[in-house]
Amino acid sequence: MLTLNEQGLATRYEWEAKGYTLPKFDRVKMIEETKKAPQWVHFGAGNIFRAFQCAAAQKMLNDGKMSTGIVAVEGFDYEIVEKGYRPNDNYSLFVTLKADGSVEKTVIGSIAESCILDSENEAEYSHLKDIFTNPSLQLVTFTITEKGYSLVNAQGDTLPAVAADFAAGPAKPQSYIGKVASLLYARYQAGGAPIAMVSTDNCSHNGEKLFAAMNAFARKWGDPGFIAYVNDPAKVSFPWSMIDKITPRPDASVEDMLKADGLQGLEPVVTSKKTYIAPFVNAEESEYLVIEDDFPNGRPALEHAGFIFTDRDTVNKVERMKVCTCLNPLHTSLAVYGCLLGYTRIWQEMKDEDLVKLIQRVGYVEGLPVVTDPGVINPKDFIDTVVNVRLPNPFMPDAPQRIATDTSQKLAIRFGETIKAYLASDTLNVHDLKAIPLVLAGWLRYLMAIDDNGQPFELSADPLLDDVRPYVTDLRLGEPLPAAALKTKLEGLLRNAAIFGVDLIDAGLADLVCENFSKLLTGPGAVRAALKAL
Repeated sequence: MLTLNEQGLATRYEWEAKGYTLPKFDRVKMIEETKKAPQWVHFGAGNIFRAFQCAAAQKMLNDGKMSTGIVAVEGFDYEIVEKGYRPNDNYSLFVTLKADGSVEKTVIGSIAESCILDSENEAEYSHLKDIFTNPSLQLVTFTITEKGYSLVNAQGDTLPAVAADFAAGPAKPQSYIGKVASLLYARYQAGGAPIAMVSTDNCSHNGEKLFAAMNAFARKWGDPGFIAYVNDPAKVSFPWSMIDKITPRPDASVEDMLKADGLQGLEPVVTSKKTYIAPFVNAEESEYLVIEDDFPNGRPALEHAGFIFTDRDTVNKVERMKVCTCLNPLHTSLAVYGCLLGYTRIWQEMKDEDLVKLIQRVGYVEGLPVVTDPGVINPKDFIDTVVNVRLPNPFMPDAPQRIATDTSQKLAIRFGETIKAYLASDTLNVHDLKAIPLVLAGWLRYLMAIDDNGQPFELSADPLLDDVRPYVTDLRLGEPLPAAALKTKLEGLLRNAAIFGVDLIDAGLADLVCENFSKLLTGPGAVRAALKAL
């Protein structure tokens, strides 16, 4: 039996005989070096971190490009560290699921230590302050999700924990982002050594969001020196980044494969906060991390591990390329129509000729003419990889139901920006868009929660479901309204630029969206027929 911890990995030959790649560096020395002079702290100890940043750090360590590891910090669910990291001596398994059917199994040992961001735990919190006040610290990275940087709720009201932290000061904050601010404040008090605070969350202008949160705390706490520190790019930088790597929840099929190798202790744990954790993480082979090269205290040479360092404008262009054209619109198209057609895996959808033609038209025909070309990544090459390698990967257990989450929050950027570009063009005609209006009509049809066979299904979570579903609740499959009647009935929704990015009526697309929606209502099989007609 193989056990994922320091003792179990002592028998390297047993692991290597099973096809596992092991760390090639002196891990004991790495941990000692990190304790003396930490360089890299990461907040958010989830799957993308283990599959991407940790794997990159391991490559750096293996190749002698770095001598210290990552200090992993979890601030939302402490059990991730207590039940997932520490019992395995901070090792994890990374299973790369390749499109050609092969897998790579790697033991990741680049985490020097795991910490808990708990201001009530004096030992844990003091230790983190010691790390943050060490001048050697160069970068702090984050994968805490976009909402992790928010100081307000959906209504714009300051979150109670944040409001309490604003009032109480930096001594013992309770909010996640307040604790991060207090650690930065400790660094300021200890001499104000430079530092790069690097969000690598999958959201636009992520560095701006992190800066806004840190600046808000600095101003509320009122120390002029700390305010100046946070606002001085030569002292504290907030680089923008674009990250892209599909990392689904640890899958049972991967667990079975590892168990067949003789690994023990792989059983996933569901924490009291409903976090699903396992000693392994599975992910696709493709990955992109483009970062604004702004590190006032220096940085590891992570370009050696595949990171792309560039300027802020280029990061923004890469983000727009991915989100507006080359990946996210295709994903959302598959999510909407996958749910309607009863699919439960994205790779299965990529065997459906009608769906493949839909996303090819969305991306190549309608998107590429207005794509933002960042220069560092070729848009057509990117979309080629998405369509031919990433989405069809049969080992990637990603589901349209997961991607359909929060669709109302995604349509504006994923499709609205393309519509705007057509409206602004002297050479392109917005009425030439056919696939994008069909996707928007598909979302309206999706809101009915009735699939193409006439059977009910569960809608994915979305903060606006209660606002948008009333527009379609009295519509019935098999009882289509004419497009003009639908346009009148749905006018309030069609004009909602916050959802679609544009007022669809003013943009001249509402008629086509409603024509498509009317066709999708004609009865069972109408969704399939509309796709074939496209």
